[in-house]
Amino acid sequence: MDDPRLYSWPDLPLAVVIGAGGMGLAVAKRLGQHARLLIADLDAERLESVKSDLEAGGYWIQTAPVDVTDQASVTSFASTVEQMGGFDSLAHVAGLSPSMANWQTVMSVNLRGPALMAEKLLPHANRGSAAVFISSLAGHMATFNPEVGKILADPLADDLIEQLDRALGAEMNSTLSYLLSKKALINLCQRLAASWGREAARINSVSPGLIATPMGALEFENQPSKFDLLEKTPIKRQGNVHEICDAVEFLLSPKASFISGTDLLVDGGINAALKFAQ
Repeated sequence: MDDPRLYSWPDLPLAVVIGAGGMGLAVAKRLGQHARLLIADLDAERLESVKSDLEAGGYWIQTAPVDVTDQASVTSFASTVEQMGGFDSLAHVAGLSPSMANWQTVMSVNLRGPALMAEKLLPHANRGSAAVFISSLAGHMATFNPEVGKILADPLADDLIEQLDRALGAEMNSTLSYLLSKKALINLCQRLAASWGREAARINSVSPGLIATPMGALEFENQPSKFDLLEKTPIKRQGNVHEICDAVEFLLSPKASFISGTDLLVDGGINAALKFAQ
């Protein structure tokens, strides 16, 4: 059994990271340089591997299996955060790309999950805390009519999926679900800025563009049109996870103490290039 004295850093703030995949792990390593870590993921085996690796590197880390789409699971996780003294920073990185699931699951994980986490964790935000939710460049490329917008503005509705199915019917697929969920996530963070501010906390989103991750590679394989986006990116390359970590770290830090309710594009300029195409 590990000697708890080896990993006892009681004076450090708590950083909560939701999602232990490639980007989530990179964010955790960055935040864990100056904080205790609590990492959540659906995959218990992945969590065990991450915990072992980070402990070997000297990080203070606890893990918790969580289904972000399940209210009971998220509520239980929030109790763990409370028991640890509340959080000082929250990075919600968990999400699915279009090739990873059907449209219903993509919507549930990418929108309902963050909405549940934001709702259940806000009561346990320490004064001066901050949250960053990972959205996507795709959220800036999505449009929807007022009816769909009204549905997406209530992501915790029990019949969210059924409402979207009725409104969009055969038009709905995993790609459209991804676009809509990421746009709605940006809007969610903006809407929640006021309620988080009343608790002396901040909330923002980050929208990565083409980032070199296993998830990104899967989408290049299944959606060759992404190569056209890469060609049009003003900075002629993909980004890397460390550049996303820089953005997340900044927004969670005191250097961003007057920034809340906004979205930061980290996309190499592609959104601007598409908007003002010549």
